[in-house]
Amino acid sequence: MTYMKILATIIAIGAAVSVQAQTPDAVMKRAASAYTEMKTIRAEFEQTITNPLTGTNATSRGVMFRQSPNLLSVNFTSPKGDRVVADGTSLWVYLPSTAPGQVIRLPANGKSAIALVEPGELFLNSPSSRYDMASGGSATVSGRRANIVTLVPKKANNVFTRAKVWVDAQDASIRQFEVVDVNGLTRVVTITRLQMNVGVPASEFHFTPPRNVRVLDSAAMSGN
Repeated sequence: MTYMKILATIIAIGAAVSVQAQTPDAVMKRAASAYTEMKTIRAEFEQTITNPLTGTNATSRGVMFRQSPNLLSVNFTSPKGDRVVADGTSLWVYLPSTAPGQVIRLPANGKSAIALVEPGELFLNSPSSRYDMASGGSATVSGRRANIVTLVPKKANNVFTRAKVWVDAQDASIRQFEVVDVNGLTRVVTITRLQMNVGVPASEFHFTPPRNVRVLDSAAMSGN
């Protein structure tokens, strides 16, 4: 074995040990700290939803933009045309692939709704007080080494009963997450490309309902 091969092996072993040595609490604290430094995010993703009742899988792809503190845009490329936008006042959910002819408008402070598409709110808001955490080992996601943390809510919520989070060993960003809801529906989101603190056009966070589409206002429907 040449000197360079020996050196590469030592580095690889050292990296693997450092990934596995971190406690779940330390991993999530690093992730939360890194997230606060991300003023803007552009993330390409792939999502797979598995329904155990029907035995079916559905895969979608798209691009997510986020701008601190409360702007979010999710543009699906497959199925093309689906979109979720948080403009600072409302959260707009437009999914013509499954619910044609309608747009749902939710209040911007509806965190449970935003958490369905935005992993920062879902996992990184006071994780140690909200979840029982355990190490799930390590893995490689989209070419990046990551620590895996399993999460079980300490109090029941309407988002998930258990989850896994893959946290990048270098920059502490979330590279993949998996959530399982009360019905056993499993959703896995993989970040295939991530850009942090990049310019995002203001138009990404603007949504105008298409013509001849009914707007379902959750506040009006609930009487608030």
